[in-house]
Amino acid sequence: MAAQAPGGLSRYWSTAAPVSAAALLGAAAVLPASAAFSAICGVALVGAVLAAVHHAEVVAHKVGEPLGTLVLALAVTVIETSLIISMMLAGGPDKAVLARDTVYAAVMIICNGVIGLCILVGGLRHREQSFRIDGAGPAFAALVALVTLVLVLPGFTTSAPGLAYTGGQLAFAGVESLVLWGVFVFVQTVRHRDYFLPENPQAAGHAPPPSAGMTWLSMGLLMVSLIGVVGLAKVLSPRIEALVRAVGAPDAVIGVAIAMLVLLPETVAAVRAARADRLQTSMNLALGSALATIGLTIPAVVIVSGVFHLPVIFGLPAKDIVLLGLTFFVGTITVGSGRTSIMQGAVQLVVFAAFLFLSLVP
Repeated sequence: MAAQAPGGLSRYWSTAAPVSAAALLGAAAVLPASAAFSAICGVALVGAVLAAVHHAEVVAHKVGEPLGTLVLALAVTVIETSLIISMMLAGGPDKAVLARDTVYAAVMIICNGVIGLCILVGGLRHREQSFRIDGAGPAFAALVALVTLVLVLPGFTTSAPGLAYTGGQLAFAGVESLVLWGVFVFVQTVRHRDYFLPENPQAAGHAPPPSAGMTWLSMGLLMVSLIGVVGLAKVLSPRIEALVRAVGAPDAVIGVAIAMLVLLPETVAAVRAARADRLQTSMNLALGSALATIGLTIPAVVIVSGVFHLPVIFGLPAKDIVLLGLTFFVGTITVGSGRTSIMQGAVQLVVFAAFLFLSLVP
């Protein structure tokens, strides 16, 4: 994820966008939620997304891969987790499945939508692209294990009724998620860092790295941008919920909408990397984000559930388990090849379209 240091016009808009988003968040506390204000918030959200990608690329260019992709993935996931927890606390027992729906939607969006779009865009521009199986394979295996243990297994246990885990099972799910994510970060950044570096270093670009001061400024503006993205998504969530109910769509669509809004910065960054023939960066960002979503969100939700005695349901219904299994089967073929063309991207985008359609028409 290489980028030139910001300058000229880009410096002004990349600073103005996050500042404007933060200002609108403050205004949202006192202004009525009118249609006009919601439209302005929507425009500001898009600007904050683009600014987040810009500043993430500046930071990534300074620290190098794979730390660069970890910066954006970790920042987005921490704030996404905060959004889920705040909505759980505000909604109480009525939000028992919010964490499940959002995490499941994030995994499906990343594994099918983001990766599929990256492969398709990269294939259309460069015909074939490659990435390192050494890094992507173990990362995908960890993701399959975590998602199965957290979202699938609760429907098959017998200690608690329905699709829920017992308190002890929840604690175990939280610990295993955090441990496996921690091992992945150690492998990615320390033990086998070379597994996540591009095979062709020339694809990373030759722009001089930004100064330390510019890097710290971009880091700060990145955090402001991400807070703006998630905060404005929360501001817009009541209108999203009202729209979902107005069209008669299931409540699970709310989780899908929230996940899509929050994942916008990572999606834009990953697609831009693929278009620049840096598919390795796209895969690092996508799989790292999916693992962080499980590894950080689940432990946090488990702790909040225990402290505030809130019910949490993690188990997926049968339809979603089938789609998840299809996602992992197709993903195994894609990751196992190490080379991609538009065909793999098309297949994954079709699965993503099925996920979206069946979320609306279950």
